[in-house]
Amino acid sequence: MEWVERLNQSMGYIEEHLTDEIDYEQLGRIACCSAYHFQRMFTYMAGVTLAEYIRRRKMSLAAVDLQGGNAKIIDVAEKYGYHSPTAFNRAFQSIHGIAPSAVRKEGVSVKTFPPVSFKISVKGAVEMDYRIETKEAFRITGISAPLFKEIEKNFTIVPGLWGKAAGDGTIQKLAGMMDSQPVGLLGVSACNDEEEWKYFIAVASSQKDDAFEEYIVPASTWAVFPGSGTNQSVQELEQRIVTEWLPTSGYEYANAPDIEVYLNPDPQNAQYEVWIPVVKKQ
Repeated sequence: MEWVERLNQSMGYIEEHLTDEIDYEQLGRIACCSAYHFQRMFTYMAGVTLAEYIRRRKMSLAAVDLQGGNAKIIDVAEKYGYHSPTAFNRAFQSIHGIAPSAVRKEGVSVKTFPPVSFKISVKGAVEMDYRIETKEAFRITGISAPLFKEIEKNFTIVPGLWGKAAGDGTIQKLAGMMDSQPVGLLGVSACNDEEEWKYFIAVASSQKDDAFEEYIVPASTWAVFPGSGTNQSVQELEQRIVTEWLPTSGYEYANAPDIEVYLNPDPQNAQYEVWIPVVKKQ
């Protein structure tokens, strides 16, 4: 229950700061995880990205403000952090389907999105296999791309990096350098609160090649979940980990990267493992 309470406290923080700057790292601190892991967890549990949820809440309140008096559109835009009237107009129309100037017309419909609250839902009809593995720090080498702190902005970056690696021979080169554990092609989300966020396509290797970048994955304990299927099934497994396993596991996120280990190269019939960094709850 403590885990759910922390998530709901983070929702309270959002409500208190809808007219201020919402600090994603503070949300992570409330939930005892990194800003990255908080956003992933929220997206899987709520079915919408954190940025989109905040946008919906702001536009719900903005519609009320515009309906209820003589507030100027530019003042309402500023109130909710939109310093450009064009940006506010675009956000408002994306939620309500009408321009802010049309809200006061009689009979015009707008949408409302109530605050999210979380509760534990009993699931578990389908079994989940996993193991707990503790590893010392290990070196990976490969290519990387910088990531934004709002994860919805990264939805095209990661697939684009994989497409580039498949098309220019990078994956084949990396496969030849693989000589350490974990064995497989790695997708590593290095997104802690102390460093610039990066996504790596890499292998665990002791070899050096100036064409590639190296990164040291810190020592951690990992919950390792095997899976198979398509790239979409990886996302489905990660969602189940967050919504079904993590809440009642006795573990919480640790400050280390998420890792996807691809054990074969076929994207339509992949064998893979999802490595989630964890620490025992105190």
